[in-house]
Amino acid sequence: QPQFVESGGGLAQPGGSLRLSCKAARMITSVFNSNIMAWYRQTPETERVLVATISRDGSTNYNEDSVKGRFTISRDSARKTIYLHLNNLKPEDTAVYYCNSAPPSYSWGQGTQVIVAS
Repeated sequence: QPQFVESGGGLAQPGGSLRLSCKAARMITSVFNSNIMAWYRQTPETERVLVATISRDGSTNYNEDSVKGRFTISRDSARKTIYLHLNNLKPEDTAVYYCNSAPPSYSWGQGTQVIVAS
């Protein structure tokens, strides 16, 4: 079983919304709660880049200006899960989305593909 299981991706139209989930299936709850968690994304043309982070106390940071005001990261410690709400999607959001700690300290999951197209 992979460390992280991402889900929720799919095909969306520009202006649409998706909610991505990432469950830290194998992580002990206390370890999950102690980690700053993050979402990353990667396209065939780019390396994996940091999109957003959420700290232990729930404070958030969005690393890419293009997602500010459109994406929201959150976490559910009881479920060992983090989420990324994607709103007002744009074609340039098309990517495979991954979660990991920040900085990434664990093996990568399979990711979840997001395609934004009309």
